[in-house]
Amino acid sequence: MYGAGMRMPVTLERWRRDTPGAAQRIHLNNAGAALMPLPVFEAVRAHLELELRIGGYEAAEERRDQIDAVHEDIARLIGAEPTQVALTENATAAFAQALSSIPFRSGDVILTTRVDYASNQIQYLSLAERLGVEVVRAPDGPEGGVDVPALEEMVHRRRPRLVAVTHVPNSSGLVQDVASVARICRNEDVWCLVDACQSLGQMPVDVGEIPCDFLSATGRKFLRGPRGTGFLYVSEKALETGLTPLMPDMRGADWIADDLFQPAPDARRFENWEFPYAMVLGMGAAVRYAMDVGLDDIRDRSRALAHRLRAALEGVPGVRALDHGSELSAIVTVDIEGQDPVTLVEALRERAINTSAVPLESGLLDLGDKGVTGALRLSPHYYNTEDEIDRVAEALGELT
Repeated sequence: MYGAGMRMPVTLERWRRDTPGAAQRIHLNNAGAALMPLPVFEAVRAHLELELRIGGYEAAEERRDQIDAVHEDIARLIGAEPTQVALTENATAAFAQALSSIPFRSGDVILTTRVDYASNQIQYLSLAERLGVEVVRAPDGPEGGVDVPALEEMVHRRRPRLVAVTHVPNSSGLVQDVASVARICRNEDVWCLVDACQSLGQMPVDVGEIPCDFLSATGRKFLRGPRGTGFLYVSEKALETGLTPLMPDMRGADWIADDLFQPAPDARRFENWEFPYAMVLGMGAAVRYAMDVGLDDIRDRSRALAHRLRAALEGVPGVRALDHGSELSAIVTVDIEGQDPVTLVEALRERAINTSAVPLESGLLDLGDKGVTGALRLSPHYYNTEDEIDRVAEALGELT
């Protein structure tokens, strides 16, 4: 793969040895679901085997310390305290729990961006329909991504109840300046909710540098955890103010009188009783694996691979790169003239290359602004090789 007389770097060789799927196909769908490393798979399998032998509740009790330690693992990853971490089924569930805890009233404003994730945009519109809140979107800047000065002016002028912003959209390689947005909200005493679903695991994400009130994320994407896992970070301010999800259950609250319940004192108030604990332990293993590799190194290598891919695709006739912004992530989106992204995904999969298609409804405003009805999304990660990137560009050239 690296040519005669050349060897892969030792670390890359180890990462690929830990990733059996990498020997079977070229996986450039890490923005959808990354290939799990072996330690993650083993953590999941070990707990399922324990459940098989002794029962689900009994296995959870036996592994209680390891399960509780996942809160500590995630807290170290994002620079938080374990009491500020709530485990959830996925990022959308985490986002919804946070959104439901804001005491919206008719006439309140939710200020967001034009590239916020589709599920988030749908939730804002549902709140507008049910509660009468107003959804306002800050404009993009000339380079792409939210215009931070314009957003700050809108915070002053509209006094939103909540500012919600997606760190890395699913429809673009853009990285939004969520740190500046969160600082504006902190200074203006406005609730701030950050969607880190696509950024966590492919770059450092630190709530000390992004002083938001809530941060939602998933385990299955660049973090390389199993599907069906996610978490929510909750700030001390949100906890001390008493924000509680609209529908807590007996994991997040105690029923203390006929007509009274008491929320848990920490972020557990945002958790539900039932968990797939094998998956939770797998997410903990994924967090530890990422920290062992190093988030700075992950960011640098995955972005270098994405840069190589964008450069290679520039030479493919009919290919137009769609990523704009002063900072770009490891997500590469392209429009290929005369080609349906879904058909391309299928054709590439026949060549053992995994990618994904982003339909218009997944990025209605973002893709609409770019004049396309869909995009092919390619998302390399640190365990991919330069040779794989070149082979994918070559395959796309042949298909187009």
